[in-house]
Amino acid sequence: MKTSGHALHVLGVVCGLAAGAWLGAAEAPTKLVAAGYSPFLISLGMVAGVFVARWTVPMALKGTGYILLDLREKRHLIVWAVLAGMLWAVANTLTVFAIRDVGLSIAFPLWNINSLVGLLWGWLLFGELRGSSPRHWGRVVGGAAAIVAGACVLAYATTYGPAAGTARSAAKGILAAVGAGLLWGTMYVPYRKAYISGMNPLSFVTVFTFGELGTVFTLALIFDGGVHGVMAELGRARPALFWLFLGGFCWVLGDLFQQYAAKYIGIGRGIPLSNTNQLWGLAWGVLVFGELAGRGVPVQALVIAGSILTIAGAVAIGAAEASPSERLAWKRAMDRECRLYRLDRARVEATLRGEDPLAREKSGRGWWEFPIAAAALAVFVWLALSASRQPVAVSLPWMAIILAATLIFLAIGGVLLWKRTRFS
Repeated sequence: MKTSGHALHVLGVVCGLAAGAWLGAAEAPTKLVAAGYSPFLISLGMVAGVFVARWTVPMALKGTGYILLDLREKRHLIVWAVLAGMLWAVANTLTVFAIRDVGLSIAFPLWNINSLVGLLWGWLLFGELRGSSPRHWGRVVGGAAAIVAGACVLAYATTYGPAAGTARSAAKGILAAVGAGLLWGTMYVPYRKAYISGMNPLSFVTVFTFGELGTVFTLALIFDGGVHGVMAELGRARPALFWLFLGGFCWVLGDLFQQYAAKYIGIGRGIPLSNTNQLWGLAWGVLVFGELAGRGVPVQALVIAGSILTIAGAVAIGAAEASPSERLAWKRAMDRECRLYRLDRARVEATLRGEDPLAREKSGRGWWEFPIAAAALAVFVWLALSASRQPVAVSLPWMAIILAATLIFLAIGGVLLWKRTRFS
């Protein structure tokens, strides 16, 4: 079905906001680092959950026949998807260290400099903001300045007052969060390259997961004592693995929304909008985990002010709808990819309008899809049966409220994607 440019912009904005909600929820289980688990183990547990979900969610929405046909048509993008997964895995591991050293509510905004990195790559490689009016540039530059200013305020808050921890641990946490932001910002280059080539986000993330799982497993083997060390840690962490798997599942939902945002409004706009996850991270950290308890009014004011400033910058960037001249620059980037890889230009243009020409050619669903879905569900049930409450203090009423709001975003974003693009 054909969808107007404005409708696709609205869809991209909604997907970006929904991504923020679910990416924020995904980071909550990383608080288990406070219970003494290895950061590499936590990252491995989450990525294992991501691996299971990245296979089953695309299969449930479009079917394996569709995914395989899409990958065969654009096999040159497979290596880019694996590379993106590797970047994600290293960045995700760094976030666990950042949360351990400076806390969830502070680490979130620091690694969200990925929006600045993504904005730079989007402008440099894919024609984003090319030909835009001074008003659009003003929104984007002003928003970028606000994001940087907010990150500086939050970094200062980590060393303010006696409860802030040692300067050394705070500095390590800041470096880990910033490093994650740089890697995640660069990771969006393969995203955008895939979507201006007509690949469906569901196909991209299916391959993406091989890069992330392989990289995280390698890191765990190197830094956690080899195979025996990793197996021993997994056995010790068995009661917590369900929560890590659940975090990985939430991440997949958030990442899918982020992928659709990047497809329909570009990485320069979609990524800042998804970075409203820092608002959700702040809510989880402060309301559910009580991270700022006892830190004093000045620290709380700094964290809140920095978060609001950064979010305002992200909203300003995301609100600037692409002008016709900028869309022409996007088209030139698409034409470059079509010439380079000999793609069908008409089909690629159709996918960027929200249509799905591949759906008319896909084979039917295979019988094996049902056992795969049942096996994935069985893994979660098995882990849930052995799960236990972890030694991390939480506020259950606030957790219920935040989860309800997150589910509302899932429903709105999912319905809009189905109505306007059939998950194209």
